[in-house]
Amino acid sequence: MMDLDLDAETERPSNPLDLVERLAALNDWSFDRDSDDELSVSVTGGWADYHVAITWLGEVESLHIACAFDLRVPDRRRNEVMTLVSLVNEQLWLGHFDLWSRENVVMYRHALLLSGGAEPTEEQAAGLIKAAIDACERYYQAFQFVVWAGKNAREALEGALLETVGEA
Repeated sequence: MMDLDLDAETERPSNPLDLVERLAALNDWSFDRDSDDELSVSVTGGWADYHVAITWLGEVESLHIACAFDLRVPDRRRNEVMTLVSLVNEQLWLGHFDLWSRENVVMYRHALLLSGGAEPTEEQAAGLIKAAIDACERYYQAFQFVVWAGKNAREALEGALLETVGEA
Protein backbone atom coordinates (compact mmCIF):
# COMPACT_ATOMS: atom_id res chain seq x y z
CA MET A 1 0.00 0.00 0.00
CA MET A 2 1.23 3.47 -0.90
CA ASP A 3 2.11 5.72 2.04
CA LEU A 4 1.28 9.37 1.38
CA ASP A 5 2.75 11.95 3.72
CA LEU A 6 0.95 15.15 2.87
CA ASP A 7 1.26 16.82 6.25
CA ALA A 8 4.60 18.52 5.69
CA GLU A 9 4.37 22.06 4.33
CA THR A 10 7.04 22.83 1.73
CA GLU A 11 9.25 25.91 2.10
CA ARG A 12 8.56 28.40 -0.68
CA PRO A 13 10.76 31.18 -2.02
CA SER A 14 7.70 33.45 -2.34
CA ASN A 15 4.05 33.61 -1.45
CA PRO A 16 1.93 32.57 -4.46
CA LEU A 17 -0.46 35.45 -3.67
CA ASP A 18 2.30 37.93 -4.56
CA LEU A 19 1.96 36.85 -8.21
CA VAL A 20 -1.83 37.20 -8.09
CA GLU A 21 -1.50 40.65 -6.53
CA ARG A 22 0.81 41.76 -9.38
CA LEU A 23 -1.71 40.37 -11.88
CA ALA A 24 -4.52 42.39 -10.25
CA ALA A 25 -2.39 45.56 -10.38
CA LEU A 26 -1.53 45.00 -14.06
CA ASN A 27 -5.24 44.66 -14.89
CA ASP A 28 -6.17 47.78 -12.87
CA TRP A 29 -8.49 45.75 -10.66
CA SER A 30 -9.32 47.11 -7.25
CA PHE A 31 -7.76 44.81 -4.65
CA ASP A 32 -6.93 44.55 -0.99
CA ARG A 33 -4.43 42.24 0.65
CA ASP A 34 -6.40 41.26 3.75
CA SER A 35 -3.52 39.17 5.15
CA ASP A 36 -0.44 37.29 3.95
CA ASP A 37 -2.74 34.47 2.87
CA GLU A 38 -5.78 36.32 1.49
CA LEU A 39 -6.38 38.74 -1.37
CA SER A 40 -9.71 40.34 -2.28
CA VAL A 41 -10.19 41.55 -5.86
CA SER A 42 -13.08 43.33 -7.57
CA VAL A 43 -13.56 42.58 -11.27
CA THR A 44 -16.17 44.23 -13.47
CA GLY A 45 -17.82 41.80 -15.83
CA GLY A 46 -20.47 42.19 -18.50
CA TRP A 47 -23.33 41.26 -16.15
CA ALA A 48 -22.10 42.22 -12.71
CA ASP A 49 -19.19 43.19 -10.51
CA TYR A 50 -17.53 40.08 -9.18
CA HIS A 51 -16.03 39.78 -5.73
CA VAL A 52 -13.05 37.46 -5.93
CA ALA A 53 -11.29 36.08 -2.86
CA ILE A 54 -8.02 34.26 -3.50
CA THR A 55 -6.59 32.43 -0.52
CA TRP A 56 -3.29 30.63 -0.10
CA LEU A 57 -3.93 27.41 1.83
CA GLY A 58 -0.44 26.40 2.92
CA GLU A 59 -1.52 23.20 4.65
CA VAL A 60 -2.75 21.76 1.33
CA GLU A 61 -0.45 23.87 -0.86
CA SER A 62 -3.14 25.36 -3.06
CA LEU A 63 -4.52 28.67 -4.21
CA HIS A 64 -8.26 28.70 -3.61
CA ILE A 65 -10.51 31.09 -5.51
CA ALA A 66 -14.04 32.03 -4.55
CA CYS A 67 -15.97 34.33 -6.87
CA ALA A 68 -19.36 35.75 -5.94
CA PHE A 69 -21.77 38.30 -7.33
CA ASP A 70 -24.36 40.42 -5.53
CA LEU A 71 -27.36 38.14 -5.56
CA ARG A 72 -28.94 37.21 -2.25
CA VAL A 73 -31.08 34.10 -2.52
CA PRO A 74 -34.36 34.41 -0.63
CA ASP A 75 -35.37 31.35 1.38
CA ARG A 76 -38.39 30.75 -0.86
CA ARG A 77 -36.08 30.31 -3.93
CA ARG A 78 -33.35 28.33 -2.15
CA ASN A 79 -34.40 24.85 -3.32
CA GLU A 80 -34.71 25.96 -6.94
CA VAL A 81 -31.31 27.66 -6.80
CA MET A 82 -29.81 24.44 -5.39
CA THR A 83 -31.32 22.55 -8.34
CA LEU A 84 -29.79 25.10 -10.71
CA VAL A 85 -26.40 24.80 -8.97
CA SER A 86 -26.53 21.04 -9.57
CA LEU A 87 -27.47 21.44 -13.24
CA VAL A 88 -24.75 24.04 -13.82
CA ASN A 89 -22.09 21.95 -12.06
CA GLU A 90 -22.83 19.05 -14.42
CA GLN A 91 -21.61 21.26 -17.26
CA LEU A 92 -18.42 22.58 -15.67
CA TRP A 93 -15.00 21.06 -16.32
CA LEU A 94 -13.23 23.34 -13.85
CA GLY A 95 -14.50 24.42 -10.45
CA HIS A 96 -18.03 24.36 -9.15
CA PHE A 97 -20.80 26.59 -7.84
CA ASP A 98 -22.08 26.52 -4.25
CA LEU A 99 -24.82 28.28 -2.39
CA TRP A 100 -22.98 29.77 0.57
CA SER A 101 -25.45 29.11 3.37
CA ARG A 102 -24.25 31.75 5.84
CA GLU A 103 -24.93 34.63 3.47
CA ASN A 104 -27.26 32.99 0.91
CA VAL A 105 -25.04 33.93 -2.01
CA VAL A 106 -24.06 31.91 -5.04
CA MET A 107 -20.33 31.40 -5.29
CA TYR A 108 -17.96 29.80 -7.81
CA ARG A 109 -15.03 27.92 -6.24
CA HIS A 110 -11.91 26.31 -7.62
CA ALA A 111 -8.31 25.64 -6.54
CA LEU A 112 -4.88 25.42 -8.08
CA LEU A 113 -2.83 22.67 -6.44
CA LEU A 114 0.85 23.60 -6.02
CA SER A 115 2.12 20.62 -4.03
CA GLY A 116 5.78 19.91 -3.56
CA GLY A 117 6.75 23.58 -3.69
CA ALA A 118 5.54 24.20 -7.25
CA GLU A 119 5.38 27.89 -8.09
CA PRO A 120 2.40 29.19 -10.07
CA THR A 121 2.99 30.83 -13.42
CA GLU A 122 1.33 34.06 -14.52
CA GLU A 123 -0.68 32.01 -17.01
CA GLN A 124 -1.94 29.67 -14.28
CA ALA A 125 -2.93 32.54 -11.98
CA ALA A 126 -4.64 34.37 -14.85
CA GLY A 127 -6.33 31.13 -15.92
CA LEU A 128 -7.67 30.57 -12.40
CA ILE A 129 -9.25 34.03 -12.34
CA LYS A 130 -10.46 33.79 -15.94
CA ALA A 131 -12.17 30.45 -15.30
CA ALA A 132 -14.01 31.97 -12.32
CA ILE A 133 -15.14 35.11 -14.14
CA ASP A 134 -16.10 33.19 -17.29
CA ALA A 135 -18.24 30.73 -15.31
CA CYS A 136 -19.95 33.55 -13.41
CA GLU A 137 -20.58 35.48 -16.62
CA ARG A 138 -21.96 32.42 -18.39
CA TYR A 139 -24.42 31.45 -15.64
CA TYR A 140 -25.21 34.77 -13.95
CA GLN A 141 -28.45 35.26 -15.88
CA ALA A 142 -29.67 31.76 -15.03
CA PHE A 143 -29.35 32.56 -11.32
CA GLN A 144 -31.11 35.89 -11.90
CA PHE A 145 -33.95 34.12 -13.74
CA VAL A 146 -34.50 31.75 -10.81
CA VAL A 147 -34.23 34.36 -8.05
CA TRP A 148 -35.98 37.36 -9.62
CA ALA A 149 -38.12 35.99 -12.47
CA GLY A 150 -39.38 32.93 -10.61
CA LYS A 151 -38.28 30.51 -13.35
CA ASN A 152 -37.55 26.90 -12.58
CA ALA A 153 -33.93 25.77 -12.82
CA ARG A 154 -34.19 24.09 -16.24
CA GLU A 155 -36.01 27.02 -17.84
CA ALA A 156 -33.53 29.46 -16.37
CA LEU A 157 -30.53 27.48 -17.59
CA GLU A 158 -31.96 27.07 -21.09
CA GLY A 159 -32.80 30.78 -21.25
CA ALA A 160 -29.36 31.86 -20.09
CA LEU A 161 -27.50 29.54 -22.45
CA LEU A 162 -29.54 30.55 -25.50
CA GLU A 163 -27.02 32.25 -27.75
CA THR A 164 -28.23 34.76 -30.28
CA VAL A 165 -26.66 34.93 -33.70
CA GLY A 166 -26.31 38.17 -35.65
CA GLU A 167 -27.75 41.54 -34.80
CA ALA A 168 -31.28 42.89 -34.84
